[in-house]
Amino acid sequence: MNIVSEVPGSTQIRNSESPNGKIYDLEPRTLQFATRVIQYVNKLPKTISNNEVARQLVRASGSVGANYIEANESLGKKDFLMHIRICRKESKEARYWLLLTSPKPEEETGQRFLTQEATELMKIFGAILQKSL
Repeated sequence: MNIVSEVPGSTQIRNSESPNGKIYDLEPRTLQFATRVIQYVNKLPKTISNNEVARQLVRASGSVGANYIEANESLGKKDFLMHIRICRKESKEARYWLLLTSPKPEEETGQRFLTQEATELMKIFGAILQKSL
């Protein structure tokens, strides 16, 4: 395992066995997702539509990690499942808002990366739900 710190104040563990180097610890991964979304939003052109979409995007992306933390501190299985469902829902919503942004051409790669990450998070939380039922 390699320990990599890309987000200030967090430690991320990457599995060196994984060919794609994905982060599997979901608390740092969701924090990194929200942080990258904020960085992406700050680079968007200041248009009326981008400003409105960006507000929703920042809220949804931050809610993914916040609800995952709540799930880990749940009071029981029903509480855990509810928060994981919210994580999946907020990941899907973040993906939706990302697709509605109008980035500068040089930021389109960032948009695609974040959209892919939102999709992966959505699938991860869906798999957690399936295995927990």
